[in-house]
Amino acid sequence: MKNYLLILFAIALFSCNSKPKKAKTETEKPVVKTEYTADWESLKQYKVPEWWLNTKFGIYSHWGPYSVPAHETEWYSMRMYQKDSPIRKYHEDTYGDLKEFGYKDFIPMFTAEKFDADEWAKLFKDAGAQFAGPVAEHADGFAMWDSKLTKWDAKDMGPKRDIVGEMEKAVRKQGMKFIVTYHRHWLYAWYPTWDKSTDASDSRYAGLYGPYVPEGSFVMATGDYPNPPKKEFHKEWLNRLNELMDNYQPDIIWFDNKMDIIEESYRKQFLANYYNKAQDWGREVVCTYKFHDLAEGTAVLDLERSRMKEKKEFPWLTDDSIDWKAWCDISDPKYKSTNRLIDFLVDVVSKNGAVLLNVTPQADGVIPEGVKTRLLEMGQWLKANGEAIYDTRPWKVYGEGPQEIKEGHLSEDKNKDAVAEDIRFSTKDGNLYAIALDWPKDKMMIHSLAKKENLLIKEIKKVSMLTTGEELKWELTKNGLSVELPKEKPGDFAFAIKIEL
Repeated sequence: MKNYLLILFAIALFSCNSKPKKAKTETEKPVVKTEYTADWESLKQYKVPEWWLNTKFGIYSHWGPYSVPAHETEWYSMRMYQKDSPIRKYHEDTYGDLKEFGYKDFIPMFTAEKFDADEWAKLFKDAGAQFAGPVAEHADGFAMWDSKLTKWDAKDMGPKRDIVGEMEKAVRKQGMKFIVTYHRHWLYAWYPTWDKSTDASDSRYAGLYGPYVPEGSFVMATGDYPNPPKKEFHKEWLNRLNELMDNYQPDIIWFDNKMDIIEESYRKQFLANYYNKAQDWGREVVCTYKFHDLAEGTAVLDLERSRMKEKKEFPWLTDDSIDWKAWCDISDPKYKSTNRLIDFLVDVVSKNGAVLLNVTPQADGVIPEGVKTRLLEMGQWLKANGEAIYDTRPWKVYGEGPQEIKEGHLSEDKNKDAVAEDIRFSTKDGNLYAIALDWPKDKMMIHSLAKKENLLIKEIKKVSMLTTGEELKWELTKNGLSVELPKEKPGDFAFAIKIEL
């Protein structure tokens, strides 16, 4: 009897101390890790994260030693060495002989004394951006982070600050995703390391100017590169990326074109490293590429100063500068109008794209007033109309109207401004948004919703002005949905109505 009682007591004690198994709910999904290898088939397992599909607008900045001369272009670092270039003449007239004053000598002048990462990040957030970050390294070869791989970086020289690190903290503090952009592949043959009449040929500065290359080695992104880089250049390209990833865990890594000058094995290895590391960080990430620099389906396609003519079934990105003329601060900028910037964003979003807008800080770290004004006006518009932009998906048709978009690399300046008849669509939570890119003089007529096309929509329950919430009178006719707008226009830029279905 005594033994029997002891057995019962032991069973009871075990039952009390045992934790019941948690029942799986339908919403719980097991975490499945994908081990990516450096081959395209493995990398095609990548899925664009849902957060990216909801993301429509980001901001980055071309800012570095090339911001010091602030003359004509962010390619100053190359063109100052080109014979018969007006920029070379300007440089020699202003700073002296290239043997005595080369690009390296701008670095001590790049002190960034007024740079405030928190101020920048707040401005970008106020502009309505969902992701932001810096150019981590431009074609000039100067790293904007605290690198152990080179002394030619912003922590050791110039500002003597970890610009990428400060921006990473400030951007995340504002609740935005963090992007870094990487252009180092352009460095190969960027400087005339063969030219003994300039400082670029001095081996003491090879850490900045790159390896010796024969004259004539630099070409644009053609896919056919004379005197291609040696193994050391490819390894350095990848090592710097690995350091960026390990130090800052970026949500987005963006690449300029001409990445195909890097051997394919290194490009594949980078992508495998990034996707594998991201899983260790517990993050879903995005990588972008241009042209055919990465295999289709392994990352997100990016365009430059251009957009799609039609809606695409896949998500895409376009990058453009706030300045028509340059990507960095220059003495005589030609800023785009806020109206143009907003219309561009609306058009891109309607076609399943997102916009990465480049801004142009001064060398001292101050963002010019002309840039600030436009960003804040964009932010005010997005605050009032963001429901039609953020988290949306394309509708069955992207839009209607007379505007014709010219596609192709660097083609944006060929596209005319939109008019009131240009209307773009987006959809979310069963509602349809129609955005007129200018204020209609009379009623807003949406021809895509004509009665003969009514298979495109269900029954309309309500139509309202998105900015004010004011309910609007409407009529569905054989010519389209006719909407009576308020007598006074609610704002200065694109005008969105919400159609509840």
